[in-house]
Amino acid sequence: MHGKSAGRAVIRQWNGNTRFREENRMDKVFRMLIINPGSTSTKISVFENDRHLFETSRFHDAPVLLQYPHVNDQVPFRYQVMLEMLREKGVEPEEIDVVVGRGGSAHTQPSGVTKIDRRLYEDTVNAVGGSEHAAKLGVMLAWRFIQDYPRPAYTLNPTNVDEYGELARLTGIKGIYRSGHSHYLNQRAVAEHHAEVIGKRYEDCRFIVAHIDGGVTVGAHEHGKMVDGTMGADGEGPFAPTRIGHVPVLALLDYLQDHSPEEVRRMCSRAGGFVSLFGTSNSDTVHGLVQQGDRKATLVWDTMIYQVCKSIGEMSAVLCGQVDAILLTGGLMRFDDITEKIRARCEWIAPICVYPGEMEQEALALSTLKVLRGETEALTYSGKPVWQGFGGIDL
Repeated sequence: MHGKSAGRAVIRQWNGNTRFREENRMDKVFRMLIINPGSTSTKISVFENDRHLFETSRFHDAPVLLQYPHVNDQVPFRYQVMLEMLREKGVEPEEIDVVVGRGGSAHTQPSGVTKIDRRLYEDTVNAVGGSEHAAKLGVMLAWRFIQDYPRPAYTLNPTNVDEYGELARLTGIKGIYRSGHSHYLNQRAVAEHHAEVIGKRYEDCRFIVAHIDGGVTVGAHEHGKMVDGTMGADGEGPFAPTRIGHVPVLALLDYLQDHSPEEVRRMCSRAGGFVSLFGTSNSDTVHGLVQQGDRKATLVWDTMIYQVCKSIGEMSAVLCGQVDAILLTGGLMRFDDITEKIRARCEWIAPICVYPGEMEQEALALSTLKVLRGETEALTYSGKPVWQGFGGIDL
């Protein structure tokens, strides 16, 4: 790739307040940079409208990222990685027209494309939603990019999309509530794709979707919404390469006698699971030990899969057993034994379909393209949580 073609229509000016010029909007070619940070990787893509020019990623093992005391401290490092990957593909930052970043950690949000503005950026930095997830770096890196190269910037379906009903929200401690913190972007993209594959609308289906990668979340999708799910970076659901999963509260209190709350927060989002048990978040390393017959690695690996199955069963109860399909997705689905063991425990619930990897890059790009073409409107971040209480009930 060697820069822009002379005849390609591009965005000439943008100051954050003006609208795109309306003429021939459907004929414009928008070169979009898609930024997708994960707990163990930084992935970017470049699209020209619906044409995916390339995707590239760089793995970051836990010891590298744990050099940074807080996830926010990773921004300079990941920003340089992102620029290096762009230039390795022959693209200069000036050639990008629009930036789209994965998001999370702000106040809970509705689904859809949202403009990245200062309020969203600052709430993301401060994690006002209460969950520290590496996905937040997508908004932060996009904001950093547009400070250097002023462009429109958007996010789509961040980890803090919240569509939970009241029954999914209440806990046994007054003032503590559950909310949507999950791999919503990929879960929804996969669910929408599978609905299309079977000739139905996502809004007419009931799916259980398990995203299995550096973090693991399992969600119940019913009639166009994710109505419940595990909050992976908050200490719920299965443990994962970088996450602790469910831990008995009293045991955790004992652990806190010798460890700080900040250490536990790090364990929830980036230093638990394989990192705590093996010192690495590299699933290939752990799976390699499993293949060699290592007893410890086999026990840990199989326990993770067992816990995924437990969460699938939990979500089947949420959907009253009426499940159209169980969809398995995420980077770890490259390992066939995960599929086999989940089938053995869960296929009685519903057919199991596997979508290895993610559909996030395409979702980020194509949904934003609809906004750029004027087919849909982008949301503006409200700065307030989606859920505003139990309608006057004091709980």
